[in-house]
Amino acid sequence: MAKTRGTGLLMVWADIDPEYEAEYHRWYDEEHIARLLAIPGFLSAGRYVALKGGPKNLALYELETHEVLRTAAFLDEVRFRPSAKRVAASGGTIGRNYLINGYRQIFPMHTNPIEMTQGPAPFLQMGRIDIPSVVEDEFNDWYNTAYIPPYLTVPGCLGARRYVAIDSQPKYLTLYEFANPQVSEHPEWEKARDANPWSKRIRPYMRHDVGSPGVYRRVFPA
Repeated sequence: MAKTRGTGLLMVWADIDPEYEAEYHRWYDEEHIARLLAIPGFLSAGRYVALKGGPKNLALYELETHEVLRTAAFLDEVRFRPSAKRVAASGGTIGRNYLINGYRQIFPMHTNPIEMTQGPAPFLQMGRIDIPSVVEDEFNDWYNTAYIPPYLTVPGCLGARRYVAIDSQPKYLTLYEFANPQVSEHPEWEKARDANPWSKRIRPYMRHDVGSPGVYRRVFPA
């Protein structure tokens, strides 16, 4: 099977004015995604809409590594081939709250080969997080060893990954993959949230971005 995941992500969020939404979705699905997937190192893509949180629209691109975003092939595509429509995800006049972040995976450190051939999950929950530098090392140890593992046992939680932004803010991204949008409303999720006393020390330092955490439903591929 073809590889669909590496260790990098490109995430593009946007709120689009209602009168342009149909055009935006058509352009993304019929033109823009195919153009980016033709760039070496772009492995797969999915588009999502927010059920909770925001911005409303999300395009997720799985990359071989984050270094793909520094290649001439990517930069030339973004800089010199704007869409004929006024729906370029890099900004414009039809929307607000654009976030375009590149990420490098930091958890898990080693991915099962089977997982690297999976397509986009049907639902996502994600947090965009900053943390004071004074507790940053402890924050990462806690998140990877104490905070995430209990969530992975909750019914419907398909997996979790963590990333660090390569040149933007907030610095950290947590990406949970769900089988259904109610996973984080399950009693077992709440139990997992407070499963470790360490959480009481670290959680007050976490600073979530506006609209984070959010729950998203996949709309492409259908």
